[in-house]
Amino acid sequence: MYKRQVGIGPGTPDWLTPHAATALEKADAIVGYGLYLDLVADRIAGKDHYRAPLGAEEDRVRQALNLAAGGRNVALISSGDAGIYAMASLVFECLDAGGLDDGAERIAIDIAPGISAMQAAAARAGAPLGHDFCTISLSDLLTPWAAIEKRLHAAAEGDFVIAFYNPVSRRRRTQLAAAKDILLRHRPADTPVILARNLGREGEQVSTVGLDQLNVDDVDMLTLVLIGASSTRQVRAAGRTWTYTPRGYEKKRTSP
Repeated sequence: MYKRQVGIGPGTPDWLTPHAATALEKADAIVGYGLYLDLVADRIAGKDHYRAPLGAEEDRVRQALNLAAGGRNVALISSGDAGIYAMASLVFECLDAGGLDDGAERIAIDIAPGISAMQAAAARAGAPLGHDFCTISLSDLLTPWAAIEKRLHAAAEGDFVIAFYNPVSRRRRTQLAAAKDILLRHRPADTPVILARNLGREGEQVSTVGLDQLNVDDVDMLTLVLIGASSTRQVRAAGRTWTYTPRGYEKKRTSP
């Protein structure tokens, strides 16, 4: 019995790691959110599929663990990286909580990492993660807003490049605007902000705006929002504008 937690990347086959591809090939049962199963449909044809809707993450994980406990070779799919705002941590949380079928504690677990949304967005835009950065989920479904707000202030004061996951939803429209207001107290209004939507999929859109021009209505749940640090800058090359955050090598170039 085997349980593989597979990060399939943002969606394009070019960003599916060999480790993840092998895990999908070896599995005989695939568990995941429907959209993610569709993204790798050609690789999992002929295997048993177990679909679960958004919001049923724990049900999805427990089903995968129970299938594996019953002797199946299971792949539990996440988009991006399996360990970044995805299913890998919930797998261990469920194992810790118990209440699973007999044999769950003997499952051989393999984590197949994938290219995260922030890595994909950074690659499309240039090199905005060239210096210290952090990620913050703006969803308060599982984390109290007070805790998120505290982290926003700390990241803003620390001048980190920040990747916002779950920036908005149909019902959550205020958190990104609040984050913008906090950041504007600590960095220039023209700080580059990268909006990356549907990365690696049909309809991909990547654009860059100034922090003061960030509009909540231009963002949805499929958008990764990447906020530059005060040092993040842009350069023209090969007919387009690239965004990057320097590491500090200019000091070495100018030192005596």
